Amino acid sequence: MQRTPLYESHLRLGAKMVDFGGWAMPVSYAGGIIDEHRATRQAVGVFDVCHMGEIHFRGERAAQAVQRLITNDIGRLTDGRALYTVACLPTGGIVDDLIVYRISATHYLTVVNAANLEKDRAWFFEHARPLCDVTDASAETGLIAFQGPGAKHALQPLTKLGLGDLASFAYVDSCEIAGVKASIARTGYTGEDGFEIFCDAKDAATLWDRLVEAAAGIGGKPVGLGARDTLRLEARLPLYGNDLDDTTTPLEAGLGWVVKLEGADFIGREALRAQSASGVKRKLCGFEMTGRGIARHGYPLFDSEGHPSGTTTSGGPAPTLGKNIGLGYLPVGLDRAGERISVDCRGKRVDAEVVKGPFYKRGRA
Repeated sequence: MQRTPLYESHLRLGAKMVDFGGWAMPVSYAGGIIDEHRATRQAVGVFDVCHMGEIHFRGERAAQAVQRLITNDIGRLTDGRALYTVACLPTGGIVDDLIVYRISATHYLTVVNAANLEKDRAWFFEHARPLCDVTDASAETGLIAFQGPGAKHALQPLTKLGLGDLASFAYVDSCEIAGVKASIARTGYTGEDGFEIFCDAKDAATLWDRLVEAAAGIGGKPVGLGARDTLRLEARLPLYGNDLDDTTTPLEAGLGWVVKLEGADFIGREALRAQSASGVKRKLCGFEMTGRGIARHGYPLFDSEGHPSGTTTSGGPAPTLGKNIGLGYLPVGLDRAGERISVDCRGKRVDAEVVKGPFYKRGRA
């Protein structure tokens, strides 16, 4: 298994390590997943995301190259701003979901999912290298997420940068945090306020220790993959490989807001235009379990009459809400809030109900 620069740091903190897409990653620490989840919702959590991929696009035609790859409109970005988007196949299927940061008019950074790095790199090289320089800097880059309602308060003493001046999806390319040269973005994957901090991989362990110390000062703690998953699921943030893949389109996945069909051309636009015109046949839906049972990835879904209707893509407990929740693709018509469905939980049919929007929203449980 590959190791992030923080591997030894996790062992010192007593982390339970697991294989995550070929990476040795902490699933939880001594306090357990629920404590880490609650610490993030109530104070701040510190996450190792060094396994994520960082790919840079540089040159006079860098913007053109990135725009060709993604569905969102990077023309609206100014220096120091970022956006969420997806990259698609010509069929409209999703290659990956990612964040694009504009560092300058001739320099863009993309952060991609760790499990997709090799695939994304090949795809980006194939379609962007004729237009600009494309560099995979993943191995040299450390990335740590600092997430929670107390993130700004805990982080501010470690930097001269005015964190309160950073809007959502803002990016600062050069700053210093805890004496470490870094870049910082007000982005995250938990449904909470927070920051993602980039640094040289060799400095990641030093920065991690300072961030863990700062978090502990307000009741926060390091957080593993277990709570990262429950946090993102509560916020209804999709996970590639579960809720998104190359057989699902952004229109089916509820990501139509990142698809600009009337903007600049991109790979997959014609297929998505056709799907938009004809209408999608299925949608990614959220549901709450009304019976006693926990939905898990791969569990079959049924309509109220017992007809097979889809498959759970993500599911589990929602610690903040005290409920069991899930996501899955359902036929249009069954996607309305209040629709009754059931989940086959290892041979037992358990009742559930379709709900709209995120299960958890910041400031409102």
